[in-house]
Amino acid sequence: MAPSRASTHLLCSCRVTARVFRLLPQQRRWLNAAVGQRNPPRKTDNDKKGPLSGIRVLDMTRVLAGPYCTQILGDLGAEIIKIEHPTRGDDTRAWGPPYAEYKPDSKLQGPGESAYFLGVNRNKHSLGLSFQHPSGQQILHELAATSDVVVENYIPGALAKYRMDFESLSKINPSLIYASITGYGQTGPFAKRAGYDVMVEAEFGLMHITGERDGPPVKVGVAVTDLTTGLYTANAVMAALLQRGADPEKKGQWLDVALSDCQTATLANIASSVLVSGKRDTGRWGTAHPSIVPYKEFKTKGGGIMLGGGNDRLFGVLCQRIERPEWAQDERFRTNNVRVEHRDVLEDMISEVTKTKTTQEWLDILEGSGMPYAAVNDVKDTLEHEHTRARGMVTEVEHESCGTLKVVSPPVKYSASVVGVRSAPPTLGQHTDWVLKEVLGMSEGKIGELKTEGVVA
Repeated sequence: MAPSRASTHLLCSCRVTARVFRLLPQQRRWLNAAVGQRNPPRKTDNDKKGPLSGIRVLDMTRVLAGPYCTQILGDLGAEIIKIEHPTRGDDTRAWGPPYAEYKPDSKLQGPGESAYFLGVNRNKHSLGLSFQHPSGQQILHELAATSDVVVENYIPGALAKYRMDFESLSKINPSLIYASITGYGQTGPFAKRAGYDVMVEAEFGLMHITGERDGPPVKVGVAVTDLTTGLYTANAVMAALLQRGADPEKKGQWLDVALSDCQTATLANIASSVLVSGKRDTGRWGTAHPSIVPYKEFKTKGGGIMLGGGNDRLFGVLCQRIERPEWAQDERFRTNNVRVEHRDVLEDMISEVTKTKTTQEWLDILEGSGMPYAAVNDVKDTLEHEHTRARGMVTEVEHESCGTLKVVSPPVKYSASVVGVRSAPPTLGQHTDWVLKEVLGMSEGKIGELKTEGVVA
């Protein structure tokens, strides 16, 4: 017979002590079954079809890398319970302008919901909670006991004093997948450093290879190291879930994810070139490529266009379309290796031609050529692009306090699964009552006491 909800609730509380874990094997199996039970969340048809439907994620992250990871998991159908400071919330709630303004009839005050926060926190439930308070810690322990995954991005060791570290939580829930995102990892000489994207870009090579050829190093226009770290973490969480599913004991594990490691990994072919040659990288190339010519932005009449002659055949196509077929037979340009050698000459020659027409005229000329080419657009043009619209990459969602909002859609299309934007990014503490009542089974009276004590909001 399955244990009752009440007994499960008691077993999951922070009052579970070390004595509980010195049980007979059959008692331990009963406990593991109990803490593995789910109080099912409210479902929609889309939830039921999401690849990660039925997976609960306790999201103890803020800013970008962690929230981006958990948003990906949420897009795939996982239930995300986001833990936020009860008064200030995720740091990015204050990172504006711009803000989506509150509707006149909203009970909320202030400038609105920051665009930064809205960009990486859809499909989540917000629980405003202080774990400085013992009762807050108890709530987190109970949530961890009923969760499949915890994702956190605190400095190494910071959560141990709240007994929210991997060692503590794995005693409560041995099946837990626990992902720690930090700047420099759990080990190494920089482990205790606070890690921000731009610092890691600087120290681990990306900034050195970004910028104009003769200009200073620059950061990438979006916090790409945070984003790749979020992607790596989401991928690792799913791999760990697959492994746990194949393990007869259903054991969880700890994932140590560092921005510095992910940044090093994504140096890709540049890192490989240095490892193979033993020489320093060739520095910044702007929009150009160190090993392919032509492959860069060329100015047009009033704009710019990217051209990519990735091989000798495509270079011949380009020569035909810009009405310079003789260039393909020029000894200086016949093969890529000599084009690289005569890069400056060839790029200047192409530029003189491209400046005679507008970007749109060149787009029309190159249409159907089979050669890679693209207009150089700003972000607004990108979001309004006909292909962006055709691919459904912007979704409208109803926000209870701001009205209709537009958010960027999940990028991957599934033939048999339904993923996407199920709910708008939450306001701070929007789901506190729901989580405490429906997930943890608390009474309204107890929830009221916790609010009065400042534990939750």
